Amino acid sequence: MGEQSSAANRPLAVLVLAAGKGTRLGAVADLPPKALLECLGLPLIEHVRRAIAPLEPAHAVLVIGHRADEVEAWRSTAWPEALPVPQVPQNGTGHAARLALEALPDFVGDVLVVYGDVPQLRPDDLQALLAAHRAADALATVLTGVTPEPGLLGRIVRSASGAFERIVEARDASPTELGIQEFNTGIYVFQAAALRGALTNLSASNAQGEEYLTDAVGDVAASGGAVVGMAAPDPSALLGVNDWADVAAAVATLRARICTEHMRRGVRITDPATTVIEADVTIAAGARIYPFTHIGTGCRIGAGARIGPFARLRGGTVVGAGAELGNFVEAKASTIGAGAKAKHLTYLGDADVGAGANVGCGVVTANYDGNAKHRTTIGPGASIGSGTVLVAPVEVGEGARTGANAVVLPGQGVPPRATAVGVPSRVLPSDDDSGEDAAGPEGASE
Repeated sequence: MGEQSSAANRPLAVLVLAAGKGTRLGAVADLPPKALLECLGLPLIEHVRRAIAPLEPAHAVLVIGHRADEVEAWRSTAWPEALPVPQVPQNGTGHAARLALEALPDFVGDVLVVYGDVPQLRPDDLQALLAAHRAADALATVLTGVTPEPGLLGRIVRSASGAFERIVEARDASPTELGIQEFNTGIYVFQAAALRGALTNLSASNAQGEEYLTDAVGDVAASGGAVVGMAAPDPSALLGVNDWADVAAAVATLRARICTEHMRRGVRITDPATTVIEADVTIAAGARIYPFTHIGTGCRIGAGARIGPFARLRGGTVVGAGAELGNFVEAKASTIGAGAKAKHLTYLGDADVGAGANVGCGVVTANYDGNAKHRTTIGPGASIGSGTVLVAPVEVGEGARTGANAVVLPGQGVPPRATAVGVPSRVLPSDDDSGEDAAGPEGASE
């Protein structure tokens, strides 16, 4: 009991290896370094950081290499407590781990090693791995998985009795070893002293001419130290991102998790398989999300709101309680008031739509003048006729109306409770009750 208690209290350091080039993603000019590749609104490495955070490690070391300045710029803002360590040149995962551990020369405790390109990592997976490692008082613990076709993944080689022996990379594996279905996820926990010793023995005599961290695990096992292989609950969800198929797989895993979390909190999502909700979205219980809807990072949706089908809410959009954004409606950096409606074929960019307003079919807020973005304000209870173009900056007052296909130019606006019609729009006299060209049953839309 005393030994297990001591193991449970060991401090933790986390080494995050994020120096890779991502060559299999293609030579795209505007592609960021792999660690910063976007996945449901966040960089890959940010998903990893969030999985690590609940562990409250004493130290975090981030190994950077390819386009290190960009990754370092992200770290300095998003993860300032992590210690950056450059890996130049990039001579393999073992080399990266050795450099990272050298940055913590006096550390004694457990060392968790993860990669910066595994956005599907969950805190529960890491906590279970660490608990298993400490319960066994192992020198090294490997998170493993089983699949019929491990492909290019390293294989877990065990003895006849089932004891862990080593990890062999697919490129170096024999035909018999390639037939092994248990694979290495690349996530490990070591006791620091054991890892330091194993890293000094690494060789680059292999198919890639690199120092493999997997060899360090084998070295610990060969020395007679206890090495544990722990099966991951969902190993397919812990595969790193190497090509665009991997990116799609990671997105699918995270998308399903996010939708499930919202549904368990009382949000009705008609078809999660066709719904994309990015990270850091707040949706109140009682809201309903229809199929083929995409909701971007930072959006907030109130109780009873209805979104979709085929709607897109871009980052930062706020939708009030009971509001409705329907089919083929896009909203960007906009605030949609409680009970407001925009139900068909509409673009609301940089707009503030008041409570109870009705925005008809085909309405466009023309927010960009070629140099800068400008805002549109639509007052509470206003009615915007179908096909209206509101050229920002512009304001439509409370209870005002526009006729179908009106074009309201910058600075003109529509006074409260007035009606504007035409191209360019003109405000009808207040005593004009003819209704010609005004928003009515043929000009408004729900």
